Amino acid sequence: MKVVLVWNSVMQQGTRPNWQVGTVFDIPLFIDSSWLVIVALITFVDGLEWQTEYPMWGTGLAWAAGFAMALLLFGSVLCHELGHSLIAQSQGTKVNSITLFIFGGLASIDEEAKTPEKAFQVAIAGPLVSLLLFVLLSLTARLFAADHPIGVLTGSLARINLVLALFNLIPGLPLDGGQILKAAVWKATGNRFKGVRWAAKAGQTLGWVAVTLGLITILLFGSFGGIWIALLGWFGLRNAYSYNRFADLQEALLELKAQDAMTRDFRVVKVTKTLREFADDYVLSLNRASTYFAASDGRYRGLIDADQLNITERSLWDDLQVQDLVQPLQEIPSVKETTSMVEVIDQLDAEVLQRVTVLSPAGAVAGVIDRGDVVRALAKKMNLMIADADIQRIKDEGSYPPNLKLDAIARSILSDATPPQSTETTP
Repeated sequence: MKVVLVWNSVMQQGTRPNWQVGTVFDIPLFIDSSWLVIVALITFVDGLEWQTEYPMWGTGLAWAAGFAMALLLFGSVLCHELGHSLIAQSQGTKVNSITLFIFGGLASIDEEAKTPEKAFQVAIAGPLVSLLLFVLLSLTARLFAADHPIGVLTGSLARINLVLALFNLIPGLPLDGGQILKAAVWKATGNRFKGVRWAAKAGQTLGWVAVTLGLITILLFGSFGGIWIALLGWFGLRNAYSYNRFADLQEALLELKAQDAMTRDFRVVKVTKTLREFADDYVLSLNRASTYFAASDGRYRGLIDADQLNITERSLWDDLQVQDLVQPLQEIPSVKETTSMVEVIDQLDAEVLQRVTVLSPAGAVAGVIDRGDVVRALAKKMNLMIADADIQRIKDEGSYPPNLKLDAIARSILSDATPPQSTETTP
């Protein structure tokens, strides 16, 4: 191994298949299927190189040493990720998992630190672990002859950990150095979004430099290493862009209010109507609404629980009135028109609601909001193209798309944290 790069990215785990192989400090450890590719590659490259450089080892030992290097490398990656994870745990943050994959390691952290100081502590922990491994492995290598298999393995692994730590401190997302830069700008300005944007722009610059350098290396020198550098640059660009988009999304949610998303997708029914009339005129009609409110004397009286019709004897429908199914406005889940969209999303999730009622300053029903309405308002705010069919699907299913987990994002904002974090380490 000649070069080892470390990326640290705030992103959620993808959909690639992975297998749990155990737990470390109560953190589930997974192996992604792509991890097998890089293990095979490292084994092949190092095994082939050491057969030539140390012929006295023999073919079998050289290949075994190459395979051991692949496993030890990812052991170092795991230690690096544990550095981030254990500090996050000490701050009271849940670590969902650590996954080893083709680009190294990914620690899925539920939410990042609530202050720039704590964010710095989480970010610097990984490089410090790698530096510590460099020192320990260098001392171990000195105990053996230069051509001894253990001496070669520990010496090579020590250098890899040094490169891993130093490269990772470059100030640009998604590197650990980018996390540190983000924390520094956050501390200086008091605005974590500015921290994300500064560090993301630095990361994008680094990504383009890596892609350009990789392509030049491929075209001018025909080097296979150029492909790896270009891939890493693309990986960095993608994740730096994700940081910016995530910051945009969070800021948009903070700027939106309930009144920006609410709709008039409800109907008003007189409280004096019989259940038979209510069922025939509204519930069983072709223009059935999702929500019904009862009113009398020009005032809203409450929400009609239409589901109660299913458990009410039909023989009583002519005797009972709509007012018998009404939940008073003060008892139903509701928000004000000026309520932050973040709080609306959190309430929908926390109370497991299909929709929430929006009340005017006078206490009247101004509208209703469901998850589809939230996504539509967000799409309009951010100029995103989301088809009406997709919005309707969200309304019908009562859940956000897998790639737009607004409930988790809202929780992270309300806890004054940055986006759910994942740190990635790349060989």
